[in-house]
Amino acid sequence: MRKQLSKKEIKELISEIEEKFGITELLSKKDNVVREDSFLKVNEKIIFFYNNEQLIPTLKLIISLGDKLSKTNIKKIIVDMGAIKFVINGADIMRPGITEIEEGINKDNFVVILDEQHKKPLAIGISLMNSEELKAANSGKVIKNIHFVGDDTWKSS
Repeated sequence: MRKQLSKKEIKELISEIEEKFGITELLSKKDNVVREDSFLKVNEKIIFFYNNEQLIPTLKLIISLGDKLSKTNIKKIIVDMGAIKFVINGADIMRPGITEIEEGINKDNFVVILDEQHKKPLAIGISLMNSEELKAANSGKVIKNIHFVGDDTWKSS
């Protein structure tokens, strides 16, 4: 399915992006915005994708934010250095590998997974628990990895 967004739909999308993510000046009403299958393309570049109709920024967009990431509404978790090789190969995130959990994470919401040393984005996942449950957990899978460096979404974006 390919759908060109109207100026009105683009305006609504801009508001949604600012409200949900706290990201401003990402796109304008003059941009060419197309929804193609589960991807949202802006001027032919994939910057968002849909997961169960939840709008999620691509990892490349997250990385491009650089230091601005800390000023967004995007929730983050930090994993230890031992977890990195598994996360970047698509493994789900297990509780013992997490060193920091941001407040305000809700179940079924997306989170960005950062490495402990450099705080660089490694993957995007869907939280299987809220912040309090994540902190209370001692073991098990707590975040489902849905997008990581080198996956099909990465290669397409």
